[in-house]
Amino acid sequence: MEKTILLPSDKCEVMEADWGSLTWYANAAQGNSQEMTVGKCIIHPGQENPFHSHPNCSEILVLMQGKLSHKIEDGKEVVMNPGDVISVPPNLPHNARNIGDGDAVMFVSFSSANREAKSE
Repeated sequence: MEKTILLPSDKCEVMEADWGSLTWYANAAQGNSQEMTVGKCIIHPGQENPFHSHPNCSEILVLMQGKLSHKIEDGKEVVMNPGDVISVPPNLPHNARNIGDGDAVMFVSFSSANREAKSE
């Protein structure tokens, strides 16, 4: 049986980029999940994260704040407002562009504790 593991907020991994940041709250590397990855993605106004896919897992994104245009299959774009959810299957190239005035904040979860990302 697995035990409950507390990861203090100051121990979460933060990856900074020109476009924004990724904060990882749970995954195998941090030792607090062997089944999924959970995190937060922030995209600054007018910026976008790189076009990418996840070969080993599906992804669910919940927009908590801001406004995004999310590019998915065949270049189709969908606009996301706070509370909107998008599910991205494995191997589907996608990215998000902030079309709002402030930071866009997304809660992200992946079906693998060892999430992989592949640039497209």
